Amino acid sequence: MREAMFYQKLDDNKVKCYLCRHECVIVDGKTGICGVRENKEGTLYTLVYGKLVSINIDPVEKKPLYHFLPGTDTYSIATVGCNFRCEHCQNYEISQMPREGHAIVGESFSPSEIVRDALAQGCKSISYTYTEPTIFFEYAYDIAKLAKEEGLKNIFVTNGYIGEEPLRTIAPYLDAANIDLKAFTEEFYRKICGARLEPLLKSIRLYKELGIWIEITTLIIPDLNDSEDELRQIARFIKSLGEETPWHVTAFYPTYKLTNKPPTPVETLERARKIGLEEGLRYVYEGNIPGTEGGNTYCYKCGELLIRRYGFTVLEKKIKDSKCSACGTEIDGIGL
Repeated sequence: MREAMFYQKLDDNKVKCYLCRHECVIVDGKTGICGVRENKEGTLYTLVYGKLVSINIDPVEKKPLYHFLPGTDTYSIATVGCNFRCEHCQNYEISQMPREGHAIVGESFSPSEIVRDALAQGCKSISYTYTEPTIFFEYAYDIAKLAKEEGLKNIFVTNGYIGEEPLRTIAPYLDAANIDLKAFTEEFYRKICGARLEPLLKSIRLYKELGIWIEITTLIIPDLNDSEDELRQIARFIKSLGEETPWHVTAFYPTYKLTNKPPTPVETLERARKIGLEEGLRYVYEGNIPGTEGGNTYCYKCGELLIRRYGFTVLEKKIKDSKCSACGTEIDGIGL
């Protein structure tokens, strides 16, 4: 265990945690909503520092990030725990383990070991992913600082519910983030995720203000967040961040507690992509269904096919020095 960052001591051995937007008040002997930050006699501890439950080498496109070092590998790590309880979580075995299994598991790795192995594997970045990186902030922060010193980039794949002070603290070391914008109603966030929409929108705006490259993902679930009005609201919010912000509209498959909804039809993704482009976004991608035209990157000015993909694999890349090979338009992103 290690003492946590971002908390306040209260009376009666209580503490208030400011790591995420829940701002849990935690009594002695209990954990916050995430299940991995415990109050012991008035001191808040992180229970997952150095305890990795997953290590993989992934294409950065899997995060998904399509405008950040395309075609490179990223060293992906996770601990158990999450500050959401999404009914459709695809990694629920590890994200919900502290809450449902009352267990903290993981193999011990120091930050320097992680950075050393990422370099040895030829990765260009480290991704904090699979569960919610916010809840293992102290560990991610120490790794990210070392990674930056060694020339590696750092990526959060996140639900975006991080608090303002923690985000400002890690921002100098955080290069990119894929942020889930799961829906655009308070009802969805409250019932399906156990969270609130408005605090998330504040965090997304702050990511952008801090100069971190962001891409937004919306998993489209039939009858829950797939109406034209809601998709347009999401697209307009992303446009307000900047028309260069990529939007990934991805297909849902029944899992965990949400098995009463069918998989997302391809036609729904195509409609969502069309809506995003109509609302003025430069880059809208269809995900979780390999082989569609919506998985490719096109020049927003002349329509030239610039990056052709199948799933997470880059098959062809026709961008040089971040410019369209046909018309010379600057294509937004990092390391294109």
